[in-house]
Amino acid sequence: MTEKTAIVTGAGSGIGRAVAIALLGAGYRVSLAGRRADALQETADLANVSTDAVLTVQCDVGDPTSVQTLFESTKARFGRLDLLFNNAGSGTPPMPLEDIPVESWQAVVNANLSGAFYCTQQAFRIMKDQTPRGGRIINNGSISAHTPRPFSAPYTSTKHAITGLTKSTSLDGRTYGIACGQIDIGNAETPMTARMPQGVPQADGSMAAEPVMDVRHVAEAVLHMASLPLDANVLFMTVMATNMPFVGRG
Repeated sequence: MTEKTAIVTGAGSGIGRAVAIALLGAGYRVSLAGRRADALQETADLANVSTDAVLTVQCDVGDPTSVQTLFESTKARFGRLDLLFNNAGSGTPPMPLEDIPVESWQAVVNANLSGAFYCTQQAFRIMKDQTPRGGRIINNGSISAHTPRPFSAPYTSTKHAITGLTKSTSLDGRTYGIACGQIDIGNAETPMTARMPQGVPQADGSMAAEPVMDVRHVAEAVLHMASLPLDANVLFMTVMATNMPFVGRG
């Protein structure tokens, strides 16, 4: 394929790392963005590709100046941007809604929602002015964009908001040949979900083990979404452990 360029936020671990490695394996040039330079370098090393194909950029997506630097550095290095995977995010420890500190709420909103918005703005500015014009944005929504877990108000609220951002981006991007879709992921096996097989709180107040799936299935799904021509789009995709408690009544 003709070389394409992607930015993956939260590329230092978990889903972001798996997707970044998959994109590099498919021939993309990839800017790896995240807070920890050492973790980004580890992702680059694990990909085992030419250093010419990888750029690591320490970035806090909740800081618009940091985000601007990420996109300027990517354009300066690779000349264009074809794909943005808005993946970076965080949550709070499970706790009653009324006990969540304001600072914790604001930190999650900055990372999960404002960060995705800042990155989308910068992507639009590059994609609409490049030749060939356009590109694709994929947002990591989460099962929590549909249904909450107990004691997860900040995370769940921001993930519901990502759905609105996805729809608005898809609509506003039409003018510029920019497609936008969302992948909602349930129980991919990463450090974040390590506690699931041991037991996590359920809606009825009980604790129960939950199944997980290999994170490579998420990477493969993102690759499929990214592989489509810009006149076709997966607006929403759900990839989940088959037996996790999501559909039905538990």
